[in-house]
Amino acid sequence: MSSGSDARLSRRRFLGLAAATAGGIGAAALIEHWLMRNRQPATGVTIRRAASYSAPLERLIREGLQNHPRALERARGGRVLLKPNLIEYNDARRVNTHPSVVQAAVDAFRAVGAREVIVAEGPGHQRDTELLLDESGLGEALRSEKAKFVDLNLDSIHPVALPSNYTRLGRMFFPATALGADLIVSLPKLKTHHWAGVTLSLKNMFGVVPGVKYGWPKNVLHWRGIHESIVDIAVALKPGFAIVDGIEGMEGDGPLFGETVNAGVLIMGENLTAVDATATRVMGLSPERVAYLNVMLAHGGTMNEGRIRQFGETVASVRREFRVLEQFAFLKQPPGWRDFVRGL
Repeated sequence: MSSGSDARLSRRRFLGLAAATAGGIGAAALIEHWLMRNRQPATGVTIRRAASYSAPLERLIREGLQNHPRALERARGGRVLLKPNLIEYNDARRVNTHPSVVQAAVDAFRAVGAREVIVAEGPGHQRDTELLLDESGLGEALRSEKAKFVDLNLDSIHPVALPSNYTRLGRMFFPATALGADLIVSLPKLKTHHWAGVTLSLKNMFGVVPGVKYGWPKNVLHWRGIHESIVDIAVALKPGFAIVDGIEGMEGDGPLFGETVNAGVLIMGENLTAVDATATRVMGLSPERVAYLNVMLAHGGTMNEGRIRQFGETVASVRREFRVLEQFAFLKQPPGWRDFVRGL
């Protein structure tokens, strides 16, 4: 997810792109996005079927890693940080990354030679992280693996200049544990979202921003713009792998109050934009209409299906129709020729 000064978008151009998700766009922007679409890096995304959480998840993840040599190289002998989606506990709703997926990821990265595997999260709603760990079952899973957990809300923090700076914060404080990792792995849940449209591996990185600096529920990220914040965090921290828990997903009023969809998949890859674009297509939605995914094209992201090599299952074979809130009905519209040119 590299970025260069020649590829960066100004905040004004960013906002123009976000507006174009539901409206018109100028000729210059059409040309720019056509070029971006065809300059996107070639990458791969793995989809594996998993009918339930009793499936051999460690093996599926370990085998999936073999398709992604850059992440594998960084993991071997390195410190791997696994960042699950841990928000609130609700026994009736599939809100969080399932403990079995996190546990399997710990085992898989240890098996491929990681020196240390740390699980870390900074919940944005529930201040009592210990309670959340116990109620969700993640705490027990980590104890059984003797895996270290770090509460990123309370970790020591350091300022990092924002290369993209769409939020105009100039710099953002990040936890030392995240900054010291050789490989950050985003472990999100497959969900729709009532503000961002979809919440996947890139949006999941919100939990890295420390509550000790930005409070709960980290409203500064919302005030500065959700799409802007998603991109700024990703470009600054450069997460290098993602494993989307789509065994049970959430549709409708996500990320907290939606309904369960038994999608039965794990989705993995090194390019988080490509992973999220693929996951969005699995949900029956058009990633070309998600603003932050479009902006990530200027920072090494890939969304064009022609630039994504598919490993394992095809998108068509596992595609499900996820329900979205009315204001996001446009995500269900397939991109036409105009959208192909503008990347929407």
